Amino acid sequence: MTEILLGMASAFWLGILTSISPCPMATNITAISYVGRKVAEPKKVLIAGILYTFGRTLSYIVLGVLLVSSLLSAPYISHLLQKQMNLILGPILILTGMVLAELLQFNLKSGVNQKVQNRLETMGMFGALLMGVVFALSFCPVSAALFFGSLIPVAIQFESGIALPMSYGIATGLPVLLFAILISAGAKRVGETFNKLASFEKWARLATGYIFILVGIYYCLTHIFGFQGV
Repeated sequence: MTEILLGMASAFWLGILTSISPCPMATNITAISYVGRKVAEPKKVLIAGILYTFGRTLSYIVLGVLLVSSLLSAPYISHLLQKQMNLILGPILILTGMVLAELLQFNLKSGVNQKVQNRLETMGMFGALLMGVVFALSFCPVSAALFFGSLIPVAIQFESGIALPMSYGIATGLPVLLFAILISAGAKRVGETFNKLASFEKWARLATGYIFILVGIYYCLTHIFGFQGV
């Protein structure tokens, strides 16, 4: 029980990092402007924020279930992962950490087509749900590294295709949900809070990236090279 809670806490932190990274932050800004359009109707702002977060969470749960169950259901792959996960995890953590620390960069186009975005914005409250689903699947290098390179290996280790992706998904939609609550409550310093989140993102991402690299090196030394004294 303690281990799964620790896994969910790790997944939640990865989701927070994803939500405030530049590319997902851009989609969250769009979502915040979307849910904030009905400021005169606080309840609708809050409901839209909840639906957006639910949409993101649902996408990650579906992906998590499909990836984890398919990998664990194949006998050979399942046996290989269970026996060799510690060997695989080290290099994966190092590569993911390098992406987070900006030591390794990919020029990949990501984001949502403007026409699709405009269409979602005309769909009312249901549009907030679909926006969460679509934005969650719009992976950029950092979010892809965090989800596929960090969350999925951990989810496989815990054999949890639902709990960990759910925790991750809730965290990725947390900024939008937070601002929906602030807007619906009539908070006047929404902009200041948003700027603080943006400045927090860089040092949090860099710190996590270097921690991933160090942990990855430790896994490589102990499980690949067999240094028992490390």
